[in-house]
Formats: sequence, C-alpha cells, structure tokens
Amino acid sequence: MTLKLNPEARGIYKAIRDEIKKRLVLPGSSAFLEEFEPVSEGDEILRRQAYFKENLSKIRPELRKYLSKVRPIKFRRDFLHDRVLIVDESELEKAENLNLCEVSTSLEDAEGYPLVLSTVGYGIDVELTPSDVAPELYIMPLWENRETLQALVSIGQLTGEKSVASEILREINELEEVMKRRTLLDDLEEILTEKEHELNKKIAKKLEKFSLTLTGKDLLNFLNELKAGNYEAIFRHFGEIEDEILEDINRTEKELSEKLGITVELFSHEELYPVGIPAERVELLRQAMEKELKLELYLRSREVLQKILPHLPKLKEELTRVYELDFLRAVKEFTEGFTFPELIPEGVGFLNGRHIFIKNPQPVSYAVGKIPWSFDGVNGESIVILTGANSGGKTSLLELISQIVILTHMGFPVPAKKAWIEPLDELFFFRRKRSHYGAGAFETALKSFVRALKGSGKKLILIDEFEAITEPGAAVKIIGELLQIAHEKGFYVVIVSHLGEELKRELPFARIDGIEAKGLDEYFNLIVDRQPNFGRLGRSTPELIVESLTKKGNKEEKEILRKVLNAFRE
Repeated sequence: MTLKLNPEARGIYKAIRDEIKKRLVLPGSSAFLEEFEPVSEGDEILRRQAYFKENLSKIRPELRKYLSKVRPIKFRRDFLHDRVLIVDESELEKAENLNLCEVSTSLEDAEGYPLVLSTVGYGIDVELTPSDVAPELYIMPLWENRETLQALVSIGQLTGEKSVASEILREINELEEVMKRRTLLDDLEEILTEKEHELNKKIAKKLEKFSLTLTGKDLLNFLNELKAGNYEAIFRHFGEIEDEILEDINRTEKELSEKLGITVELFSHEELYPVGIPAERVELLRQAMEKELKLELYLRSREVLQKILPHLPKLKEELTRVYELDFLRAVKEFTEGFTFPELIPEGVGFLNGRHIFIKNPQPVSYAVGKIPWSFDGVNGESIVILTGANSGGKTSLLELISQIVILTHMGFPVPAKKAWIEPLDELFFFRRKRSHYGAGAFETALKSFVRALKGSGKKLILIDEFEAITEPGAAVKIIGELLQIAHEKGFYVVIVSHLGEELKRELPFARIDGIEAKGLDEYFNLIVDRQPNFGRLGRSTPELIVESLTKKGNKEEKEILRKVLNAFRE
C-alpha cells in the first residue's frame, strides 16, 4: 500500500525525486524511479533496502562517462524495395506476412531487382525468417551504434557483469570493408569531381612546360605538309605529350578502381584537355556499385547475423540494465554518506540527521514515540510541542523529519548517522503559509487538521505554527483539543508553537522541546543551537533580539530600544 501524503508532504517527496532526476544521464532511467514510490508495508521496504544494499556497492564513479555514450538500439522493420522474394504458392501467405519486401511466385517478376531471394532454388536460397530475408535490418542498427556497444563492454567490466556486446562487436567489425565502400558510394560524386580536378591540373602543368623545337629545315617541311593538308604532321610532333596525358588518365582510373573496388573507365580518351566525366558514365558506375554493394552487404550481414543472433536477447537485457544502472548511480550519488534506517514497531527517531536541501547543515537528533535509543528528556512521548527561537530551525526540523520518513518508505538510505522508523500509513505536513491570514485561512487550516485526525492507522502529523492564523487564546483551546484527540488515537504529532507553557498545562502527556538562542555574534546576529533540548521549553530570547536592534538602530531608535532593554533588566 502506498504511503499517503498530504500536498505539503508530497511537495517534499517531489523535491527528493527532482534531486535524483537531475543526476540521471539517460532520459529513460526515470522510469525506475517511478517504481520507488513510498509504501507502508515493512516487508516491501526491507526488500527495497536489500536491493539497494546489493546493487549500490557495484556502482563506481567512472560509470557516468560510459553511460553517457549509450543510445537506444532500435531494430527496424522497414519494407525493402531492393529485393524480391520468390516462393512456392504454398508459402505465399507466410512470406507476405513478413512484410519485408516484394513477394512473388513467378520467376519473371525477379527482373530488375538487385537482390533476388528464393525458397525454390532460384537466386539466393533463404528461409522465411526476417533474419534471412532482411539481415541488414538487424546489422545496420548495431553497426551505427558501435559506440554504444563499446560502452556496454566497459560498463560490464566496471560492474563485473560480462557483456555480450564484446562478441557482437567482434563479429560486426568484420563488415568494416563493405561499410567503407558504402561510404564511398555516398561520396561518389565528390570523389570523382576531386579526381577530375586533380587530373586537369596535372595535364595543365604538362602543357605549360611543353615546347616544340624545330630546325629551319624541319620548319619548312612542317609548313609544306600543312599547306598540302597533311595534318598528321601536327599529331606526330605532339604525340609524346599525348602519350603522357593518356598515361595520367589510365593511372587515375586505376587509382579509382582500387579505391572504389570496381573496374573504372570514366574519362574520354579523345578529348584530352580539359578531361571530363560524362554524367551517364557516373550514373552507370553508381548503379554498378550499388548492385554489387547490396549483394555483398546482404551476404555479409546474413553471415554475421547467424553468429550474433543468439546474443540479441541478452543485449536487450543489458540495454535495459543500463537504465537501471544509471538510476542506481544517481541514487548512490544523492545518498552519499546516508545510512539505511532500522524499521521498528513504534516511533520515529534519528541521530545526527542532516537536512537535504540546506548547505552544510548542523546535524540534529530527534525522536517522537518509542525508539531503541536513549535521549535525555525523551520518554516515548507521541505528542511533542517544539518551541524556541525565531529562525532557529524549527521548520527545517519538520522538513528533515519528513525527508527521513519519506526516504525510509521509498526504501532508500536516509541522511542520518542512525535512524529508527516505524512504517506508517500516512504522513501530514502542514507548513505555515505566511501570506494567509484571517477567517478564511483559519477555516481552511482547521479543516485540513480535522481530516488528518479522521480514521485510524499509523500517522505522523507535523504542524508549523497553527496559532499564527488565529488569536493566541483560541489557539490554545483548539490545538489542545486536537492534540488530545491525536493522543487518544495513537497518532504521532510534532507541532511548532510559541504557546509551549500554555499547552503544557493543557496536555500533561505531551513533551515540550526547545531550540534556544545562545547569544549574539560579532555582527549582532543571534547565535542559535539548532539541536532541540528535549523536555525543556525553548525561549525565543526577546532580550537578545532587543539588544541586537539597540546596537544596529539610528540615534532615535537606539534611545527607544534602550528603554525597552532596561525594562528587561529591572
């Protein structure tokens, strides 16, 4: 059963959740936090404690670095238009239900497809399974998420839980060459343009350096041949440079063939400068490369997938576990220095508790009800009236009690050296609302307190200065009666009040605790010991406040305040 929280208590629970959430690295990890809503059953709380005790010890600081590299691996079920599946009539329905590619019973329909798969001995033999028909749908997400797989390997090494990702990585790395060619195909036009530019630049340099040297006799013969229309004379003289250019073209095509993994004949051998690649030749090359690449990628993917397919269920578990590890890492970071509370039959108490949301808080010990620890002035009282100095930490103490109780019921460690908590059914926290006064505010508050006292069960009720919204005389009567009812029903109550003396006369069964001011610091601010004195009324020390103001005020104010201070000392 869920621990019931009123709005203010739920606000503290939300603040705790938010503090943990902001430490999460992966978006999906917050789902684990939802499973730790505060519960009332002691057995469930102990089960959660055991879970954290077992798993938090495995979490190491380096884990965050690898968790941040993990991404979801989603295996797609796309319809592939680059292949056709030829099957027997009896297999048609099963094949179509795969919904992975075109399916036919006719061999004629295979024309025009780069990949022809078949169960009838035509093309590439396959079984009617997704892994056989479309292995790339498994392999490509794994290839694209190699960084995630490597992170899983590192996470497994840190936690002592061996990862199957190492086996999967080793196998898919066999696809590196075909994947490089796939990248080359994507960059084909850029590669060809660059080579064309390099080749023309090289030819231009050769032409710049070329010079034709003729003797007088050779020149006369050359001119006579031109007059006679014998143009071979020109080519005879330029043949040497032509051979060099053709040699550069052949060398460039050979380099492209080696780089692209396919025989390349792209450049014109007739128009030698500037050389160019006709668009139709580029398209033919692209088509040839695509067809060859699709076949090779399919065959290699199917081969690799057969080896790693048994590991995929475990990989899925590991990816889920990563989100759990992220959750555990956030919890460990948040609860650093905390301790697991002991569940007890009665009472709520803790030793050296530290407020979660106050920087460098003073450790405070407290108890309500019977706990297995002895504090002077504490005798197992279930009703406690907390009195003392303004700004002394009374409200912060109520918040700390709420934090420790809520974390306990979540199954988490708590910010205290030791803690003893009775599993409760309900937690109420009534925070003082400084901007709400008058009859309306009083009526609303009274209704809320009455609802808290309704019914039965194990309840802890925390109230911050009820008397602030009504007259002191009426407040004593109302609070007294409400606390009497809570006492009779066996509820736990801690109420902050400046009416300690008056309430003690009305409620002999209640304990009065006090937070006291010890003096003034060098800046004339109150020095407060935030640890309550058990069983002793705390005074807000108005004399010290008046003394502080006397030293801070202007001349006229000081004169007035000195007269007030003298009244204390007469």
